[in-house]
Amino acid sequence: MRRFFQVFLAAFFCLALPAAAQADRIEPAPQTVRAVFAGGCFWCMESEFDSQAGVISVTSGYMGGSAETATYKQVSTGNTGHLEVVEVVFDPAQVSYETLLNIFWSNVDPFDAEGQFCDKGSQYAAGIFYHGDAQKEAAEASLAAVEKKLGKKVATFIRAAMPFYAAEEYHQEYYKKNAFSYKTYRIGCGRDRRLDAVWGDTKEKEQE
Repeated sequence: MRRFFQVFLAAFFCLALPAAAQADRIEPAPQTVRAVFAGGCFWCMESEFDSQAGVISVTSGYMGGSAETATYKQVSTGNTGHLEVVEVVFDPAQVSYETLLNIFWSNVDPFDAEGQFCDKGSQYAAGIFYHGDAQKEAAEASLAAVEKKLGKKVATFIRAAMPFYAAEEYHQEYYKKNAFSYKTYRIGCGRDRRLDAVWGDTKEKEQE
């Protein structure tokens, strides 16, 4: 009898729950995807992806080397095989990988095989690290489109993703925490001047 009563009460309260209470249930987190881009100084790349709607997080870090650890001191020597990269976690329901590729291309000098802007060395090369076949195909298609748009071959690489190592905390969101130093560096490095020289005409044509 007690068991019957307990079952009856449970059924009653489930049926009696108002719609508002049912709506309070925790919804599953949105599906997220990772994308990794190398574009020279990770401070500058982080700032460009951070403001894009649908991007959940952007983390500065290192990828590409064979060593099982990566620190700024190690990577900055140019001897580890790692590059400065940003790992972008995004919701594909809000922003497409193709949009992120467009952001990447418009913020690199695709013709520089020695690094990016004032930063030279293999650790500052520009490229795309893809996760899976879909990203690989999209990256290759975007590279072909860029070469067609600019009229010549680019030096930018496309490689499969490797282990990612987050950079030291003081590098994360550097453009926010040290805004003056960041702006001074960016101007001194000639980044925006070169980007305008490479992409200025094509951007104007797109806006026409």
